[in-house]
Amino acid sequence: MHKILFPEANNEFIKSAVAALAEQGICEPIAEDLDLQTASVKVIDGVADAMIAGIDFTSRDVILTVRDVIGMQEGRKTFSSLFVAKFPDGRTVILSDGATCKNPTAEQLADIIEYANDAAAKILNDTPRLAILSFSTFGSGGKDPSIDKTAETLEIIRARRPDILVDGEMQLDAAVNPRVGEKKAAAHGGSEVAGRANVLIAPDINVGNILYKSFEQFAGATVAGPILLGFNKPVSDLSRGSTVDDIILTAESLLKLV
Repeated sequence: MHKILFPEANNEFIKSAVAALAEQGICEPIAEDLDLQTASVKVIDGVADAMIAGIDFTSRDVILTVRDVIGMQEGRKTFSSLFVAKFPDGRTVILSDGATCKNPTAEQLADIIEYANDAAAKILNDTPRLAILSFSTFGSGGKDPSIDKTAETLEIIRARRPDILVDGEMQLDAAVNPRVGEKKAAAHGGSEVAGRANVLIAPDINVGNILYKSFEQFAGATVAGPILLGFNKPVSDLSRGSTVDDIILTAESLLKLV
């Protein structure tokens, strides 16, 4: 059974989540009161397969410690994150990035798409279909630097990974609502993603962060993450507003990436 290290053992939400994970046999949780440096070293040394932190530690501290101690995957320059949102109607949607890259370049956005696709392929029980979000759908917003960046991103990622189903730019309704997606994509010559997206790519951290918190606060979703991507070991940097259910879903999602 895989082991997950929880270095914020004294947090009441962590205590409850750890007890539930152990009782349900989801993983073998290791809860210890540790600083992030020590916890990261334990993960590198194989004491645990993954780490969940951040409910008390700041995101900056978690991300920078993981970068410096656990390290990035060989050949990678970008690190990213994703959220797994489970909605009351049974839908599961992945959102990336809302925690690490503030205003990604086209090259960084292509990296984010690649990370998100490969993680989603393991987390979802479905083929990942990625939509790059925008205020515009397939040029409807006219000329704008953000639309140009999306076009450049698509050129990069399609050359690098033609296997990834990704399209954009799209408004949220065009990405996830089949009726709206089909209507708006018709003039574009159709789209395999429009109206059927299960992975949403935020154009910047503002959009990603606001959107994932709206999933929780307005739509009643349980949200895992942010799960950090691009590092040598699976790590999650919890929101400090995470609930017990969020932590359990984070553990379940993280285990699929071990």
